[in-house]
Amino acid sequence: MSTSTVPSVLFVCVHNAGRSQMAAAFLTHLAGERVEVRSAGSAPADAVNPAVVEAMREAGIDISAEVPKVLATEAVQSSDVVVTMGCGDVCPYFPGKRYLDWQLDDPAGQGVDAVRPIRDEIEQRIKGLLVELGVETRP
Repeated sequence: MSTSTVPSVLFVCVHNAGRSQMAAAFLTHLAGERVEVRSAGSAPADAVNPAVVEAMREAGIDISAEVPKVLATEAVQSSDVVVTMGCGDVCPYFPGKRYLDWQLDDPAGQGVDAVRPIRDEIEQRIKGLLVELGVETRP
C-alpha cells in the first residue's frame, strides 16, 4: 500500500498514448485529489494519440499537454491498484498489490469515431473503480 492517505492507481498500457491516458484523465477528472493517479507505458510513444486527445476534448477533458511516460518499477511499488490494458507480462508483479486487467480495444492508428466507444467504456470502468475504492466523484 502507498504511504498516502488516499488510494493510488496506476494505469499501464504499451504506448501510454491512448487507453492509460484516457483512464488517468477520467480518474483525475472524477476523483480530483481523492485518488493519486499515475499512468505509464511499457514502450511509450512519442506523443499521445491525436484521436484520443480529440475524443477526450469532446468529453470535456483536455489531455493535449500529457506526455507518454515509461513504466518504472517504483510506480508499481507505490500504487495500491495497478490496471493493465494490454501490456501483458511486461508489468512487474508485487505481492499485496491489487491488479486489474482491462481488455479494451487499442486506439492506436484509429480515428476519433473508433476511439469514442473505447473512451466511453473506460469512463464506465473508472466510475465502477471509484465505487469499489469507496471514493465519491466530483459533482
